[in-house]
Amino acid sequence: MSKISDALKRARATFCSGRTRPLQFRVQRLEALRRMIQNRERDIAEALGADLSKNKWNAYCEEVVYILEDIDYMIKKLPEWAADEPVEKTPQTQQDEPYSHSPLGVVFIIGTRNYPFNLTIQPMVGAIASGNAVVLKPSELSENMASLLATIIPQYLDKNLYPVINRGVPETTEVLKERFDHILYRGSTNVGNIVMMAAAKNLTPVTLELGEKSPCYVDKDCHLDVACRRNTWGKFMNSGQTCIAPDCIFCDSSIGQIVEKLKKCLKKFYRDDAQKSRDYGRIINSHHFQRVMGQRVTHGDTRDVAASYIALTILTDVDPWSPVMQEETFGPVLPILCVRSLDEAIQFINWHEKPLTLYVFSCNNQVIKNMIAETSSGGVMANNVIVHITIHSLPFEGVGHRGMGSYHGKKSFETFSHSFSCLVRPLLNDKAQKARYLPSPSKVRGGSRGDGSHWASRVKSWSQAHSLLHCFPHRCATTNEEPSACLSAPQLPPAAPLQVWETLTLFHSPSLLFLANLCTHPDSPDLHHWGPHRPWASPLHVPAPLLDTYRDQ
Repeated sequence: MSKISDALKRARATFCSGRTRPLQFRVQRLEALRRMIQNRERDIAEALGADLSKNKWNAYCEEVVYILEDIDYMIKKLPEWAADEPVEKTPQTQQDEPYSHSPLGVVFIIGTRNYPFNLTIQPMVGAIASGNAVVLKPSELSENMASLLATIIPQYLDKNLYPVINRGVPETTEVLKERFDHILYRGSTNVGNIVMMAAAKNLTPVTLELGEKSPCYVDKDCHLDVACRRNTWGKFMNSGQTCIAPDCIFCDSSIGQIVEKLKKCLKKFYRDDAQKSRDYGRIINSHHFQRVMGQRVTHGDTRDVAASYIALTILTDVDPWSPVMQEETFGPVLPILCVRSLDEAIQFINWHEKPLTLYVFSCNNQVIKNMIAETSSGGVMANNVIVHITIHSLPFEGVGHRGMGSYHGKKSFETFSHSFSCLVRPLLNDKAQKARYLPSPSKVRGGSRGDGSHWASRVKSWSQAHSLLHCFPHRCATTNEEPSACLSAPQLPPAAPLQVWETLTLFHSPSLLFLANLCTHPDSPDLHHWGPHRPWASPLHVPAPLLDTYRDQ
């Protein structure tokens, strides 16, 4: 553990040196990461083949290509995202410069076993782009990929800024006791609870994407061949080990042919014997092999414990409250549950924890809209599966027991950045701030401080009134301008009191009406003299204490 602690200290010290803050440095690191992937693509494919029996094509399409696209997208957009972000100004900050953005610090990313390259490196892309140091922990279950990452990352990236911890559960538990600026984890809810409890001790923010059942509703009004083909592809890719794969299908009993169409798709994809197919992977290890074992198989009943092989499995006549419907299968097992209507499917979904992803297949747009409007999930996709996570502009996020926070594209940059408030105010023109300084009036009572009556009570002349107009957050009902833009002393000299009054009354503000009276009738003992009649502005009853203060001054 001393080596791990030393690595974390070096990462913190290197970040604090400011090396990661310049945009050029971040872009160079992203380019180095891209070179690593391109140069070691064969090694990456071999590690994935050893861990999950993926062939080179599936390794590239499922794990590599989207990271390369994400790096290119980050490099292109980074100058825009990292620029100081202007915000809307108030009447009091017209000459100020508000903006925000800063890296967080040292980020801890915990990889997963099912996509050990993609889901470990992709969050790292966003963390590097945001200017952070990154501590990477590949999954110890994908041994070959973990060993490869620990070897090649230091060859292309600074090992002080981006250390790789290649250890087991006990060491990871100890690392979680260290203080980080952000932790990202994708995996099971049980481990997510452990990560969050450890983070809470240091008040560390977390991003958690936790897998569970991702239901799919197939409507009667649907192109069933297309729906079955897309569900078959999404469910059984990577031997069913995908956290957002359609994990169960709800359908009307009248479309009983769905099982036959699924079987037909399976045969087309994997031939007669999936065990011999180069496109069909394996369960990661024997422990998860035993967990996946299903019941009541109607298609697929072959298992090979030694090879961690489970045949493509479809479950029918499933009890809605059976274990397979309560937990994520995370394997090549697809339960099918018949429902009488869309409402019954929605009711079943809402009875359970919110899913990480929800799928709906229908040619009826109203069915799709109802499913979206009447359920809550981390994300919804209609008439396809999984591919929504390949869109950079769509955040990937959990909700409820499925996690919190989001990443992908700009959301990754925002997740690993600290958006802080920064207001730069000039030292000149302090006269405009004079009214807020002490000493305060001794008799100011009863006015609406939020409306500016306490400023009005100190006015002795038109010039004073005009200098205070910037304090009022009101806009003219006619021109939408601020008071100071509508009135200026050169344009409206004291010889035009009625014009001053007419202009100020357009703001519908009692305090500005009071100012108007002070400016146009400074010697009048009757402050109910408000000039021409306005049904929404007369008469104005000025509080007696405020009136006394004005007369005293």
